[in-house]
Amino acid sequence: MNYTFTTSVPHLQTERLTLREYRRADFDLFADHLMNPESSVHLGSADRQTAWRIFTSHAGLWLVHGAGWWAIEDKQTGQLVGSVGAFFREQSTVIEMGWNTYRAFWGKGIASEAAEAVLNYVFEVRREPKVQALISADNESSRRVAERLGMAYEMETELHGKAIGSYVRERS
Repeated sequence: MNYTFTTSVPHLQTERLTLREYRRADFDLFADHLMNPESSVHLGSADRQTAWRIFTSHAGLWLVHGAGWWAIEDKQTGQLVGSVGAFFREQSTVIEMGWNTYRAFWGKGIASEAAEAVLNYVFEVRREPKVQALISADNESSRRVAERLGMAYEMETELHGKAIGSYVRERS
C-alpha cells in the first residue's frame, strides 16, 4: 500500500507578488490580523484559537476541492502581506473569491493585484464558468477590488445570518 501524502497549491506570480501555500510560520501574522478589531472589521474578529481553525481550514480546502487560499508574499522582501482565495462553500457550485491585506499594507493595490492573478487562474486554468465575491455593503475597498476585476453586483444574499452583497463575473 502507498501512504504517500500529496497535495499541490499552485504558485502564482504577479509583478510584485508571489501567491503560495500557507505555511506554519505564516500563522502569527494571520492570527494578529484576525485579532485586530480594525483590520478584521469586515471579516469578523477572532481569538487565536478560532484564527487557527480558520487558517487550517483555508489550507485544507485544497484537499477537498483543489481550490483554496493562497498566502500573498512580497517578492522583493519575502514579507507576508495578506491572503487571497478561490474556494467553494459547502452548498455552492460557484467558486467564490476572497481577499484581504494585512493592515500595514493597505492602500498599495496588493489585493487587486493578487485577486486579478487568482481570477485569471479561476477562468483560464480551472475553466470555471462564473466567480462570485460576497462583500458587505460598508466594505468600500473590497467593492472597488471587485469592480476592478469586472465583477458586478448581482443581488443581496445572506452569510452567517447577515445581509451581504453578491458580486459576480462570468468567464468570457
